[in-house]
Amino acid sequence: MAQELQLRTSAETARKWHALAERRRRHFVDLYRSERWRRYYSEESFLAQMRDVIETVEMWAKVINRTPAADAPSKSTQH
Repeated sequence: MAQELQLRTSAETARKWHALAERRRRHFVDLYRSERWRRYYSEESFLAQMRDVIETVEMWAKVINRTPAADAPSKSTQH
């Protein structure tokens, strides 16, 4: 029971971090499209940040896919 709770919590936490990384990625895409990034970054620095953002999203997606509880719905959401 405790391990099930821990796995479910880990999967939920991973999904939250993935969602945060996705929001950050969308923000960087918006900066790129609007060219506002030029106000805050050099081109080299922005590209490095964008690579980091993309790698972070991909890393959290892999974590979610590896989590055994990722496919199992949370018991608190079942009625």
